[in-house]
Amino acid sequence: MMRLSLSKGGRRGGFLEMVGGEGGGGAGVQWLSLNDFANVPEVVEDGATFEQNARKKAIGYAAATGVWTIADDSGLVIDALDGAPGVMSARFSGEPPKGSGRQILDHRNMAKVLKLMEGVPAEKRTARFVCNICLAAPEGVLAQTEGKLEGLIATAEAGTNGFGYDPIFFVPALNSTAAQLTSAEKNEISHRGRAIKEVEPLLQALLTSL
Repeated sequence: MMRLSLSKGGRRGGFLEMVGGEGGGGAGVQWLSLNDFANVPEVVEDGATFEQNARKKAIGYAAATGVWTIADDSGLVIDALDGAPGVMSARFSGEPPKGSGRQILDHRNMAKVLKLMEGVPAEKRTARFVCNICLAAPEGVLAQTEGKLEGLIATAEAGTNGFGYDPIFFVPALNSTAAQLTSAEKNEISHRGRAIKEVEPLLQALLTSL
């Protein structure tokens, strides 16, 4: 049986839902997370691009665990801010206060973006969510894909079904922010969903060739 690891245990359920559940990849695949391995050192995400970070994590964790590993890096790219927050999306407003939760940091990050975007006209508020996914074996990279979701930066938060920058990311085609969409709607159009859809047939082809 082929064993595959997902580099972030917290996203395991979401990824498996997108690829068809535990059976995604075929009957001969056992999906694992880093939580299934002991003493795996954390890979430092110090790349200049999403592609570099995803690649570094996939290679690093595959080497540490000895199994094929899928890793991703994602974030928000805003044209008017010269691509920021980019790879710094998760910590755009700095480190969170001690003992604070993820929600507080998300609101701080969004507040910083909204402040920087004050006075920017609608036609120049273009932005995109980007997700880069890398599949690696202990010997090196097997496949790498990228998905994007184009949109605009709103002028205020709207919606509660999401995290990160979802409440200020407006999707014109759906006349809603990402946080106003249902989980099913988001999976259909999301940057992560698109990257997963691209990598899935590549993974299937690699498994078939074994």
